[in-house]
Amino acid sequence: MTVMRTHLRILLGIGVLGLTLAATPNAARAQTAAAHAALSGGDSQDMPLLDLAGYKDLIARYHGRPVLVTFWATWCGPCRDEFPMIVGLAKEYGPQGLVVIGVSLDEDTDLPLARKFLSDAHPGFANFRQKPGTDIDAFYQGVNPDWRGTMPETDFYARDGHLARYFVGQKTRDAFVQAIRLIMITTDSENLGKGSPSTGN
Repeated sequence: MTVMRTHLRILLGIGVLGLTLAATPNAARAQTAAAHAALSGGDSQDMPLLDLAGYKDLIARYHGRPVLVTFWATWCGPCRDEFPMIVGLAKEYGPQGLVVIGVSLDEDTDLPLARKFLSDAHPGFANFRQKPGTDIDAFYQGVNPDWRGTMPETDFYARDGHLARYFVGQKTRDAFVQAIRLIMITTDSENLGKGSPSTGN
């Protein structure tokens, strides 16, 4: 009887261990799948959370490609007005290698509005959301030392990951096209040209 109980304990222990080991890879695969889905450029309304470290890692992933990042929020009227233009530019310049990424600064309470906004906009590029609880000032400064929180904010990264240009506030399509062409032809920060630093103009 004692031997049978011992065998049962061993079998139960092995079963629990097996379930634990099986669950861990599944959880990891689920997280990886979510990240890949966000980066696939679809119209998913699920926006992975992003802190400053995650943002820098995201930009680093696209080293060698020109990147446009638009920071938006549903409570920002100019952001909503500008977004369709960025969607159009992404469709136009995406086939030429441009990477477009959206980062929402909406709070949890505005998440339903943000999801509906993306559902209606059909951006075709990945959108993330600033992680709740993030030090907002540190995030601004970490993204762009000259950014003080004015929205919308658009950052243009050259192929070497250098912040080549940025816009604070709503800008015209012509201004966007000029900035996009700059980062598409720029191979490194030295080619940005002396006297042409990153500017909010």
